[in-house]
Amino acid sequence: MNWIHALIIAIVEGITEFLPVSSTGHMIITQKVLGIENSDFVKAFIVNIQFGAILSVVVLYWKRFLQSMKFYYKLFIAFIPAAFFGLLLSDVIDQLLENVLVVAISLVVGGVILVFVDSWFKNSDEKNQEVTYKKSFIIGLFQVIAMIPGVSRSASTIIGGMTQNLTKKNAAEFSFFLAVPTMAAASGYKLLQNYTSITNENIGLLIFGNIIAFFVAMLAIKSFIAFLTKNGFKVFGYYRIVVGLIIILLLAFGVELNIV
Repeated sequence: MNWIHALIIAIVEGITEFLPVSSTGHMIITQKVLGIENSDFVKAFIVNIQFGAILSVVVLYWKRFLQSMKFYYKLFIAFIPAAFFGLLLSDVIDQLLENVLVVAISLVVGGVILVFVDSWFKNSDEKNQEVTYKKSFIIGLFQVIAMIPGVSRSASTIIGGMTQNLTKKNAAEFSFFLAVPTMAAASGYKLLQNYTSITNENIGLLIFGNIIAFFVAMLAIKSFIAFLTKNGFKVFGYYRIVVGLIIILLLAFGVELNIV
């Protein structure tokens, strides 16, 4: 991996982390397209630059993070399912991350759901927008689904919020907040697993990637909230379907895309 590779992957991460299109799936595809080796450092890089992206949430919504301890209790409750299943299924998840076909299928299936999700949740209760402890836990269960590469953590948690009668805007914001403990834990865990792969020669790439992801994600969050509130999920659904089908067709015609 070189500096250009780090820049491109960090931009992809910053744009896609909070969009319902699967940031991990897009980074895996980008890695393959760029011909980047699948070393321990690259694996750590792909997970750890997500930390830079989630810091943008803290900066943009810093007042919300200072409002009360209840805010943190709710985030913790929502985080528990992902923490439990993440540790339990860590090896399985790592294996799935290396298979582009899994990403492609997830993109298509998730895309079909996004095409119709706006019509499924048209009548959210505008007056009952408090995220209770029960709602937090249910949204956390939806986040577990995103452990399948290509599903999209953002999409699953936003839809989880909408099943609890939250508006798209409020569901998206809670999804952003939940990304902070979730991705911080994932980044820290992956860093501990692969700390020996981070050397004086490549640590600069990791820092650089986090900085780029941070600034790009700040722009993406602001744009996404406005777009989602006005236009809904359909365009993201169609995009996922097209990308997923292209990958499946390439595999069907014998193009080797598995990352090994």
